Parts: sequence; C-alpha cells; structure tokens
Amino acid sequence: MSRAPLLIIAAGGTGGHMFPAQALAEAMLARGWRVKLSTDARGARYAGGFPDAVQIEEISSATFARGGALAKAAVPFRIAGGVLSSVFKMLRDKPDVVVGFGGYPSIPAIAAATLLRRPRMIHEQNGVLGRVNQRFAAHVDAVACGTWPTTLPEGVEGVDTGNPVRAAVLDRAGAPYIPPGDYPMSLLVIGGSQGARILSDVVPQAIAQLPADLLRNVRVAHQARDEDGQRVAQFYADHGIDADVQPFFADIPNRLSEAQLVISRSGASSVADISVIGRPAVLVPFAAATGDHQTANARGLVGADAAIMIPESRLEPGTLSEHITAILTNPEAAVQMAHGALTVGRPDATYRLVELVSQLAQKGQAA
Repeated sequence: MSRAPLLIIAAGGTGGHMFPAQALAEAMLARGWRVKLSTDARGARYAGGFPDAVQIEEISSATFARGGALAKAAVPFRIAGGVLSSVFKMLRDKPDVVVGFGGYPSIPAIAAATLLRRPRMIHEQNGVLGRVNQRFAAHVDAVACGTWPTTLPEGVEGVDTGNPVRAAVLDRAGAPYIPPGDYPMSLLVIGGSQGARILSDVVPQAIAQLPADLLRNVRVAHQARDEDGQRVAQFYADHGIDADVQPFFADIPNRLSEAQLVISRSGASSVADISVIGRPAVLVPFAAATGDHQTANARGLVGADAAIMIPESRLEPGTLSEHITAILTNPEAAVQMAHGALTVGRPDATYRLVELVSQLAQKGQAA
C-alpha cells in the first residue's frame, strides 16, 4: 500500500497567517494527503481551528522583535535548533511539498526544505512581503500572492492566487446587494485588534454628522476593542444612533452581506472578505503596518472603484462623513462599487493554492 503524500505547512501565530494555512490544510486532507503543521509553541495556540487530522509539530523558532538583549542573543541558536530538528523530521518522513505562510515560526521548516531541496513555496497574504517571506522568496519554487499586485524582489515572479476565505464567506459570495435608499441601511465598522482605536475615535463622530434625513435610516454595527466599547456605545446612544457595539462579531459574513457600506482597516483577510461578498467600502490602512502593507492591500479595491481609501493622517470626522453621505445618497454609484469589488474577489483562492501544491508535487516526483 503506497504512502499518502505529505504536505508540511509552516505558519506563524496570527490569524493572518493561520487562516489561509488552515484552508489549504482542509482542502489537501480532502484530496487524501497527510498534513502536518510546523509552528512554534505560540503558533500552536492559534491552531485550534485546524482539523484533528492535522499533526501539529512544535519547532523552536524566535524573532529579534521581542525580548531583551539576552533573548535577542539567543535567537540565532533557537532558529538553528529548529532548522536542525526540522531536517531530521523531514529525513524520517519526507514531505512531498512544504508551504510557508509567513511569520518567524515558519523559518525552520522552509529553511530545512531548502537545505534538503524539497519542493517548496510561500504564500504572502499582503501586498508587501513580510520579513520572513522576503528572505525566502528567491529560494522557493513558487511565490503565491494573496493580494495583487504584490511588491516582489527583483527577479522573483509571483502567482496571483488570492487569499482563501472561510466557508461562511464563500456561502455568501456575490450575495445580492441592496442599494442604499429611504429605508433602514446597515453600516458595518470593523478594525483589526491592532490600531482599531482611531476608528472608535473618528467613525462615531462622522456618523453623528450625517444629514438628519440620512441618519434616521442608518443602523450601525461597530466592532470596538473592550477598552473602547463602552464609550463608543455611549456616544451612539447619546446621539440617538441605532448601534450594536461589540468587541467581536462572530457573524461577520452575515453582517457583510447585509451591509450597504463597510468601513474597515485593510488587513488582507478583511479585504478578501469584502471582495468575495462584494460591498462598497471605505478603507483606512493601519499606518504602523510593516512596509505599509495595508495601503498595498487596499489598492485592488480602490483601483476597481470599489473602495475609497483614507490615510490615517487624513482621517477626521468631517471628511469621513462626506464620503459616507456621498455613497449612501447615490444608489447607482454604490451598486457599481459593489460590482467592482467582485471583480477583484478570489473565491477560488484555496483551489488555486491546491493546484500549485499539486504541480510542485508532480515536479518533485519527476526530478
């Protein structure tokens, strides 16, 4: 009986890295592959959504971005130990393909695959390569890009795969858009855990400045961090605005499909969800994002006339209120924005990744 092919997925401990990794794992298991997740102890804590069939291998890794002088001095040794451990594991159970999704916990597996010359690729979620993917881009067989175009090192070609979205989003892909009108309208406000405060500071004031005949129809769903939630909810209540303020919405796909307008950061997963479902958006890139990658993430939707991008430095209530008013009082333009979003959506992103993995496996067998 022949052994089932093995995919090793290497990913760090954030949702941005882990979600597309999980989507690929599920798809490859469905194709009869064995799947292992190579990550560090922190990453393993984020792996609860992975299927039980995925074997989680904790490998030592580290970053210079955290800890004091002693911790930083130990980084090269911890990474070297992780690479050595990964090499031995791969010699015992040879992977057919290794895929890295970024983050420093992905370093050992990708480095080991490079040393052993196993078929390997990386997937970058953002429009600018993260530090780890930047290092490996020239040493892998393929670079899959979640955001297109992606800024790549000279001589490196990328493959536009898109970012995989979860099943609940795919269920609402291209859901019919109800244009704004003289009836209740839904405004969805979402921001990542980092840098969401500015949205909590500015968005409620901007909504309060909307013309009275528009404001009476607006219903707000606002995702705010715990420390901001009470004051945001109180502001809306004081101004007679119908608002649901929560630290986390478990039903984002549902709320997206019902929204007439979305105000959001431009993290890779948020942009992917907005694009696949197809909704007009006002995007505020997180200014402190590495390499300003959230600005790069927003360009596809902006270029498709599906979103308005406002840099943090220019985000103030009056300007935002004008943009909200312009969209919610122009149904035809709002519909065009929704349709534009769909043109940059990649509902088949997981399938594209699966195809790339299969192609690399075939090349590896032929070599």
